[in-house]
Amino acid sequence: MRLTWVRFSHAENLRASSMSTAVGRPAGDLPVSPDVSAAPAMADDHICVVVPRDTALEDGEGGEEEQQRRARWRFLSSFGRLRSNVTSQVALVGTDVCPIESLDYELIENDVFKQDWRAQGRNHILRYFALKWALCFLVGALAAVAAFLANLGVENVAGVKFVITSTLMFERRFESAFIVFLVSNFLLTMFATALTVYVAPAAAGSGIPEVKAYLNGVDAPNIFCLKTLLVKVVGCIAAVSASLHVGKAGPLVHTGACIASILGQGGSRKYRMTSKWLRYFKNDRDRRDLVTCGAGAGIAGAFRAPVAGVLFALETVSSRWRSALLWRAFFTTAIVAVVLRVLIDVCKSGRCGLFGKGGLIMFDVTSGYINYHVVDLPPVITLGVLGGVLGSLYNLFLDKVLRLYNVINQRGQTYKLLLAATVTICTSCCLFGLPWLAACKPCPVDSEEACPSIGRSGNFKKFQCQMGNYNDLASLLFNTNDDTIRNLYSSGTDHEFHLSSILLFFLASYFLGIFSYGLALPSGLFVPLILTGAAYGRLVGMLIGSRSTLDHGLFAVLGSAALLGGSMRMTVSVCVVMLELTNNLLMLPLVMLVLIISKTVADAFNANVYDLLVKLKGFPFLEGHAEPYMRQLSVSDVVTGPLQTFSGIEKVSRIVHVLKTTGHNGFPVVDEPPFSDTPMLYGLVLRAHLLVLLRKKDFVSSCTASALDASKHFSPDDFAKRGSGKHDRIEDIELTAAEMEMYLDLHPFTNTSPYTVVETMSLAKALILFREVGLRHLLVLPKSSKRSPVIGILTRHDFMPEHVLGIHPYLFKSRWKKVRFGKSAFANFFCH
Repeated sequence: MRLTWVRFSHAENLRASSMSTAVGRPAGDLPVSPDVSAAPAMADDHICVVVPRDTALEDGEGGEEEQQRRARWRFLSSFGRLRSNVTSQVALVGTDVCPIESLDYELIENDVFKQDWRAQGRNHILRYFALKWALCFLVGALAAVAAFLANLGVENVAGVKFVITSTLMFERRFESAFIVFLVSNFLLTMFATALTVYVAPAAAGSGIPEVKAYLNGVDAPNIFCLKTLLVKVVGCIAAVSASLHVGKAGPLVHTGACIASILGQGGSRKYRMTSKWLRYFKNDRDRRDLVTCGAGAGIAGAFRAPVAGVLFALETVSSRWRSALLWRAFFTTAIVAVVLRVLIDVCKSGRCGLFGKGGLIMFDVTSGYINYHVVDLPPVITLGVLGGVLGSLYNLFLDKVLRLYNVINQRGQTYKLLLAATVTICTSCCLFGLPWLAACKPCPVDSEEACPSIGRSGNFKKFQCQMGNYNDLASLLFNTNDDTIRNLYSSGTDHEFHLSSILLFFLASYFLGIFSYGLALPSGLFVPLILTGAAYGRLVGMLIGSRSTLDHGLFAVLGSAALLGGSMRMTVSVCVVMLELTNNLLMLPLVMLVLIISKTVADAFNANVYDLLVKLKGFPFLEGHAEPYMRQLSVSDVVTGPLQTFSGIEKVSRIVHVLKTTGHNGFPVVDEPPFSDTPMLYGLVLRAHLLVLLRKKDFVSSCTASALDASKHFSPDDFAKRGSGKHDRIEDIELTAAEMEMYLDLHPFTNTSPYTVVETMSLAKALILFREVGLRHLLVLPKSSKRSPVIGILTRHDFMPEHVLGIHPYLFKSRWKKVRFGKSAFANFFCH
């Protein structure tokens, strides 16, 4: 099928949609090696629908590298004028465009697997469940160690930098201090960027969108491999230590998911680090559960908040939850808390260098007793409303900046390094230059802390001031993120910060967080939003705090909750994070009120930041609800043909031809006379299983059923799922001309009970079934028995709104819309 371009008017506002005619599996699967060719530029008043080719390139059209180059070019060029590319077979993973494919959570029921299940006794079942809990223990312990090492590295690397710089400032050698500060930040940023760009591009960013997409059923290469894990930890230490406005929480979530995925792969055959009993976890279902536990462990390690880790996994990243998974996630995060406590106790003896009151220590700095009244509610409500507006604006600006960064990054690795260098130089100049705008303040007489503070932390940074004075803005900008948050959360400090200093810090923190995220290095959004929200809360407390009895430190805590709720739209998990960070349960009603208000207000403007990032990256994410127009369509309205099927006993040459000319991953097996009276659907065979059969070369010479017992020639280990993003290739299998003329009996290896729907079922109902069960293929059967036994296959691609609206553009106006305010809404309101 050739590439086709369809134009729609700009008024229809359709996004790019790749509509494919299936060969082997109708429109929708995510192939291993996609081929989507480039196309001429469209006029600004038109957008395009991309139709990928399912057949191999013809002679002279380029090889695999050319295919990938074209796919990347078209995907990245879509950022300039299109909203997303969620129906393409490529997505932005880290900073690189990579091919993606669907995961399959369905249990395979064929003769080989059934025989293996029959052979399993009580010991096998007990071993399986014991192994699940053992792996959860390992995930929690290793995630805690990774979080501890990340915080230990940041506190020591950044601590040495601030000690040297503060010493030079104390000696009034300002030029030398600026050079040390600038050069150290530059080198750390370049180290993190180069490590990410040249070693593990998938480690860029927070990794939460990739984890969220994986748990929704989308797999991409190298997102959970060992080198991604190592670069994520080391790069995160360097990036945060470079005073970039990025956090550790997001990278630690990705780190926990990497640890879980690596353990769930059952070892490595390459390095002979595997055993027979580890094969139980070589499937997508069990790996999904482990990755969910790993994501929760990451949040638990970042904030030492085990309950918040479980709720984060439930509320934010997981697409499917059940009670058994809840228990294992809770156990995993509890292990994180215990291991962290042990490691922190070790550091109390002074064996961890400059690691002190930095990360992993709760911000137990607010008032022990909080007393609030009805008069305090208006300021808190105002805080929530403004937090929702600021959070939605944060998402809007971040989306614009990331699109710009993607255009720059597509030019090559050199531009990624130049972009990171530009941002770190500007950030360093901002952090060092802004404190000069603040006036020196005399040290408070009754302060329990030394003033001015000499060293890497403290509320009273001397900076350029004389002895006995301190620079309040430098106390915020010239610190690690954790120490700055502690300063802002501190109770009894209502008069330690000037209004202008808090305003300058809020503006700097707000925009530096936007421009720092999206660089080609590990970076998170959680801590920058907490920090910016704390400054925002302090600012509101100073402006309207006279009408309230609340402390400015408490306003800072509520401000963090408001901005997190406005940007991330998490409520329960953020609430528990804030309570576990501050160790103060009395704030619960106020934090709940602020989160509810800020989320409600922000939802009126745009989606949460992680949903925006998932769409921006191009992941085909299946939402938990069906669009209204899907109820107007039946599954037959989106399934196209012709459909390529295999016979129960198929010729080897035909199997090889189909596998080479398509990238699809599932093929219906249909028995025809003389093996059945009428054409009958026998089941579904997977591409990965066909590759195993071809590699084993267990062929028969004639088109007759094989008399061999498949369970004696094959074991479930042969068909075990490989690690994330790893796939076999048909090009790597060598067959002779004689072997190509032989036959392969597919019956013992075919899933005889695939999920099926009748062609008259509504698309909305099929979507719910597809998502809840976690399917990769959903076979469509005809209403009449006189037709072919199967008329098509539904896959993830077929449920994407971009694909459906591309086929039926007249349904665009009936799509589901949230009540959101935009330019047109405001214009109509004021004009009428």
